[in-house]
Amino acid sequence: MRRNRKVKILATIGPASSSEEMLRKLFEAGADVFRINMSHTDHELMRTLVGRIRSVEAAVGRPIGILADLQGPKLRVGKFANVKEALTVGQTFTLDDNPEPGTSKRVYLPHPEILSSVEAGHRLLIDDGKLELKAVKSDGKSITCTVVAGTGISDKKGVSLPDTDLPVGALTEKDRADLDAVLAASVDWVALSFVQRPEDLAEARKIARGRALIMAKIEKPQAVARLPEIIELSDALMVARGDLGVEMPLEAVPGIQKQITRAARRAGKPVVIATQMLESMITAPVPTRAEVSDVSIAVFEGADAIMLSAESAAGAYPVEAVAMMNRIATKVETDPTYAGIINAQRSEPEATGADAISLAAREIAETLKLSAIITYTASGTTGLRAARERPQVPIVALSPIVNTARRLSLLWGTHCVVSEDAIDLDDMVDRACRIALDEGFGKPGDRVIITAGVPLRTPGSTNMLRIAYVGSETH
Repeated sequence: MRRNRKVKILATIGPASSSEEMLRKLFEAGADVFRINMSHTDHELMRTLVGRIRSVEAAVGRPIGILADLQGPKLRVGKFANVKEALTVGQTFTLDDNPEPGTSKRVYLPHPEILSSVEAGHRLLIDDGKLELKAVKSDGKSITCTVVAGTGISDKKGVSLPDTDLPVGALTEKDRADLDAVLAASVDWVALSFVQRPEDLAEARKIARGRALIMAKIEKPQAVARLPEIIELSDALMVARGDLGVEMPLEAVPGIQKQITRAARRAGKPVVIATQMLESMITAPVPTRAEVSDVSIAVFEGADAIMLSAESAAGAYPVEAVAMMNRIATKVETDPTYAGIINAQRSEPEATGADAISLAAREIAETLKLSAIITYTASGTTGLRAARERPQVPIVALSPIVNTARRLSLLWGTHCVVSEDAIDLDDMVDRACRIALDEGFGKPGDRVIITAGVPLRTPGSTNMLRIAYVGSETH
């Protein structure tokens, strides 16, 4: 089964979509990668879900990627004597280290790292920004604030700190346990929440040791400020617009989305656009016009993947949401303006053999109107560089390693096939042409372009281009 679009669809699974039957329906509707949210999934359920996805994968005969999304630190206020309290703009309100139940004047904040880090003038956003406080003074044990906006506060509401660089890593004890569990279950991608600085990625990379690729969720202003360094240390990025929209002005988020997407494309790292893309489809069978426009903008921008959260995890119309996203993406990619927009954002290749070969493959394929670019890739790097070029023709990535094919299922324009390694150059060309025919990327007499490294089985040696005829005995 081949997709007739280049952008990929990432569907979160949850109560509405966790059965094997429903996972199969979501795949058939267009889902390429499944996301397991570890905030709501214990280890036993996670292993069950991975097993079900692998069963669907075996049934459909296509590699399917799995992304495990780690929860990250959850910063929350304590409880109140009356569960909730009314506040007025301009009043003083204190967060402190006293574990007594809160009142209309103060509340316990069980996070000493916040108490010691917040400075006068910093903003504290409570309950997804519904309450805004401004620190007046802080002594390490309490933060005295003025209420800037909002009228109330209640038990265990989340705290966001857009102005404060917290001295905490992105991995909590729960995250470390979850990371060990998802690596043991052989997930393909791990999404890291609460990334503030490049160093936050180092611990996860050290634990993963290449067993899964690391996706940095960009959801904090501190991460936006250090984006180039974070891109360098991550394997992919997620534009987590929900938290970005809390910690930064809402009107700034669309521009930041474009900045992150373009920076990731320049670096050749996959980028996922997430949160509220078809939010109304949690309860309605069709989206709003604004949501359709939102999805289309991400596709026009050349994002690698667009993501559904609650729409597919807990909504009333999970299959319809995936199908709608598939229809929007397919329509956008056939729009007469699409190719021009994608081409206008293309970056210069880096001075490497792989980039030079990828650029040449795209230009030859487009000039000669070839049917596909077929790339042999063991590690996945050649596939990444080919996708960075955003060619008009499909990319078929052949890999003898199933884990590589699953990881590349997130990648723009890339159709992944698990194939035995070629014996020699002639076998490689024959195999590529046969797969192009079998997978529907060419008919007898069509031409494809093949990239690979010679000698074979030498990682990072992409140095060969070959034009071949599909269905022909001579090349």
